[in-house]
Amino acid sequence: MPIHNWRKSSFSTSGANCVELAAVDHGIHMRESDEPDTVLRTTPATLRSFIRAVKAGGLDRTYN
Repeated sequence: MPIHNWRKSSFSTSGANCVELAAVDHGIHMRESDEPDTVLRTTPATLRSFIRAVKAGGLDRTYN
């Protein structure tokens, strides 16, 4: 895996279970600190839309 400058929120503790982001050419890589070899790739626009939906409560509903 290429070396990236992974960053996590300042609200995250030094423990595990943190979402980390890295800016790369043509996008953003995301991973969970517990599974560093599993990387999701997205665009800034898609990530921005996802964050807005979370903040607006658009993903709060649970399904059975």
